[in-house]
Amino acid sequence: MTSPTPTKSARSSRSAEVSATPASYEAALEELEQLVAQLDAGQLPLDQLLGRYQRGAELLAYCRARLEAVEQQIKVLENGEPKPWDGQ
Repeated sequence: MTSPTPTKSARSSRSAEVSATPASYEAALEELEQLVAQLDAGQLPLDQLLGRYQRGAELLAYCRARLEAVEQQIKVLENGEPKPWDGQ
């Protein structure tokens, strides 16, 4: 027996869920910590494992980009040259 194939709408909603931009750095970090705990538990089926790993990679890239933006702002402020920052 084979399991039913997910419908296109089910796949689409999962894709949208996976690529959702976090509300904040803190939200991304919290979600990333939850994903790591799930991955460490080793109890996920392979397809879910891959999806969570991909989401974790997205969250990690988001967090790194936010930290880099803040670091650049701090460098500007340390040089005494205030620069507008959009906070995104």
